[in-house]
Amino acid sequence: MGNTVLSVSETKHSKQKFSKKIKQSKNDNVFNIIVYGLAAIMLLIVLYPLYFVVIASFSDPYAVSSGQVWIVPKGFTFDGYKELLKHNDIWTGYANTIMYTIVGTFVGIAVNVSAAFALSRKNLVGKKFFMMMFVFTMFFNGGLIPTFLTIKEFHLYNTFAVMVLPFSVSVFNIIVARTFFQSSIPDELWDAAQIDGCGNLGYFFKIVLPLSKAIISVLALWTAVGMWNSYFNALIYLKDSSRYPLQLILRNILIVNSMQGSMGTGEAAQVALRLSSMMRYSVIIISTVPIMCVYPFTQKYFNQGVMIGAVKG
Repeated sequence: MGNTVLSVSETKHSKQKFSKKIKQSKNDNVFNIIVYGLAAIMLLIVLYPLYFVVIASFSDPYAVSSGQVWIVPKGFTFDGYKELLKHNDIWTGYANTIMYTIVGTFVGIAVNVSAAFALSRKNLVGKKFFMMMFVFTMFFNGGLIPTFLTIKEFHLYNTFAVMVLPFSVSVFNIIVARTFFQSSIPDELWDAAQIDGCGNLGYFFKIVLPLSKAIISVLALWTAVGMWNSYFNALIYLKDSSRYPLQLILRNILIVNSMQGSMGTGEAAQVALRLSSMMRYSVIIISTVPIMCVYPFTQKYFNQGVMIGAVKG
């Protein structure tokens, strides 16, 4: 009799647990539906402008300006790309930009990572003073004219080096890398390295750098994107068109075509305006696709490289 009563109570208890699980699962389903719905809306908000630029680059500009282009191209044409490729200096700009990006990224990583490692060391004399000087430059600088005069005095004006050396230091990247070193590289590694007779340089190159692939990849991507999109420095510090990066050459092409369309008259002006409108979207595609191809190779390092330092720091 006692066993029967016990089995009945156990059955009721299991039923209550099962009903709670059902209720929890329903709540979880509702929560998942809301989360996935919001994620889908955010994804659409981010991706649709990119998709629109792609289809607009293959569409008739009148259809784009009148709002007829939504899902698929209207008046499919390659005229915008054909007009851009008629300019041979685009290939020169591509070559220059690739070289500026590769060399500038290497220099930027070498400068910023080494500075971040030095600032992360507890035994660095004057550590707070140096860090304060770095942070000070984030809020105050000498201005455009003093910087221009300094570059002229160092004979960097209109040279390859002016695009990769003077602006290679990024205080933000230094702070991110320093936080990563402080939070992710344990001090015990330094003690063990000293026991094995390893100095500061050996510790940095043999231990710290191999353990910092994540943050180095993230900083390299940030630096490369900045170098690829940069045109203002070239506009100010370069006068030889053979040294212009791609962004500056594309900017000049758009300005010339827009001026031809606005200053001309008749059918020729309409054709120039049409080509100028088509080239705007084609320019975006040509200038962004190469650097976007780099993202998939560094995507996996973002959480590991940035969020670890951000959460623990």
